[in-house]
Amino acid sequence: MTVAVIIFGLCMAGLVGWLVRQSLSIEPWLATDAGPELASHAVRSEQRLRLTLAVIVAVVTSLFGLFISAYLIRMEVADWRPLPEPTLLWINTAVLVLCSVSLQWAAWSARRSGSPALAPALLIGGVLSLVFVVGQYVVWQQLAALGYYLASNPASSFFYLLTGMHVLHLLGGMVAWARVTAGFFGRADQERVRIGVEMCAIYWHFLLAVWVVVFALFSYT
Repeated sequence: MTVAVIIFGLCMAGLVGWLVRQSLSIEPWLATDAGPELASHAVRSEQRLRLTLAVIVAVVTSLFGLFISAYLIRMEVADWRPLPEPTLLWINTAVLVLCSVSLQWAAWSARRSGSPALAPALLIGGVLSLVFVVGQYVVWQQLAALGYYLASNPASSFFYLLTGMHVLHLLGGMVAWARVTAGFFGRADQERVRIGVEMCAIYWHFLLAVWVVVFALFSYT
């Protein structure tokens, strides 16, 4: 079990390292159409946003890492009763993959001025995110119908805790998505929209990676 903890720790460390690099990478030439002062201000603003996202990614990764470590240690106790694996979890995983793809599509479109693909990509990403949340709720209902409640046994408690935390972070991202989408349709500054869409795409990639690790953990155990 110590080996499993180390493997999961290395995976999470690699994940957060990659995402932090993505969050901190700046492309200042994207703002050079404006004057030097405006371009400099835009770059500083983007740096602050990317740094904020990097901190969020690091904190959330640490939080999930701690709970995953506790999960792996706690499952060694005799009262551990594994949960069945609902088929819907696989479908929800596929939906979250499509969410990430859609928002990456939106990020690429935002870099191309006037791209008609930005609006549908943004909307598809948001709708699929809601579908994922509803799907997770249905999974909880299915498990409850089988007698696996929050306090039924430690395995149930950890399942609801980890999946619930993931959904809460996704809903938090939906707030940012809603603001970016409203800004786009409200004809906000194109550079602000681009930065917002790229931040959403990186965050959704992060949530997808976290979910893959959590889902693999449930399947493995």
